[in-house]
Amino acid sequence: MIDDRLLSILSNGQFHSGQELGERLGVSRSAIWKQMKELEQLGVDIYSIRGRGYRIPGGLDLLCEKQIVTGCSELASSRLTTISLERVVDSTNMMAMREIHQQNIISGRLYLAEYQAAGKGRRGRTWVSPFAKNLYFSLVWRFTQGAAALEGLSLVVGLALVKALSSLGVSRVQVKWPNDLLVDSKKLAGILLEMHGDASGECQVVIGVGVNVAMPAQSEEGIGQPWTDLQRLTNGDISRNQLMSEVLNHLVPELDRFSEHGFAVFREEWQQVHAFQNETVRLMLGSKEIVGECQGVDDRGALMVRHGGVVEHFHAGEISVRRQHESGY
Repeated sequence: MIDDRLLSILSNGQFHSGQELGERLGVSRSAIWKQMKELEQLGVDIYSIRGRGYRIPGGLDLLCEKQIVTGCSELASSRLTTISLERVVDSTNMMAMREIHQQNIISGRLYLAEYQAAGKGRRGRTWVSPFAKNLYFSLVWRFTQGAAALEGLSLVVGLALVKALSSLGVSRVQVKWPNDLLVDSKKLAGILLEMHGDASGECQVVIGVGVNVAMPAQSEEGIGQPWTDLQRLTNGDISRNQLMSEVLNHLVPELDRFSEHGFAVFREEWQQVHAFQNETVRLMLGSKEIVGECQGVDDRGALMVRHGGVVEHFHAGEISVRRQHESGY
């Protein structure tokens, strides 16, 4: 187990000797060495120089519950019931789902992690989750009108993320149906929703989000599609705590609005930032492929594609959509 105090000391990016670290933590130099090896196994770059000690180049931008709450609006902070921050987990969605099954988790619980050993995206894909580099969170939210009323929810979450990023000066962010954020056709963020409860009544939805903040180059081999991160887009000016606060400031009111009105009130706004609006796209439905003109979404968030002289509506599921000439991902 990595000591939080060690992470805090190393976060400044300076050299610290094994003796100094051992004295400050009350452990042996051997114990410090073991924790350094654990960090390396999580993908953290550790510089070790005899006579100078250990250093993490660039330091660490560690998540902090207090900083997140301080940056939240009055509405967002009032709706947050608990923040659960762990350094290493399987995934934040799994954390949330386990606790939902064990007890009746109330709406507004936020789960955060520095590292996900089994982060997952849509359609069973792996979500690459290097330590203390990106933002991984899951927010539990209660809805009372059944699963049918949740259509379009992932689109609303995506739109809220676009607004949060825009408020931080990140431009050109677009949404890809049903759950991705793109900049210049490269993936910046993804959304994974999981539901627990009564399909026709009250249910809890785990809203899982991953945002690429400062993806290490060595993580690229695990990503099967073009990607970007906020460091490339903003020269590293956005902290992860600031990003988390701003996401909550935009997401919470949009969830309230969605609960009351459904997706229809978001439709036009969503289509204004839709990456494939009025473009020719390919839809992959298992072994079946459909090519047509993407005409946006309907009032329930279903993708509308004109092909064969008719407009067909496609609901989120095992469907992949891409531009006509883009390679598969």
